[in-house]
Amino acid sequence: MVRKGLITEIFSKALYSDNPKSYLVGYIDRRITKETTLEEFLKLSENFELIPATRIVYIKKENNILYSKSKIP
Repeated sequence: MVRKGLITEIFSKALYSDNPKSYLVGYIDRRITKETTLEEFLKLSENFELIPATRIVYIKKENNILYSKSKIP
């Protein structure tokens, strides 16, 4: 699954070699896109147990979009 691999790669880099607070994650919650920091997302999702990777719409660092669901076929 390319999508989860790319998301996992971005999360891993953010957590282990960057500042995870500088990453924002947009995800679907009851048909609404919510945005939170990567750290908070991991707490909320309980490591993808409550919020699966398939509900992630985008991942941004500052003004750069690192992952967008619309970019993935």
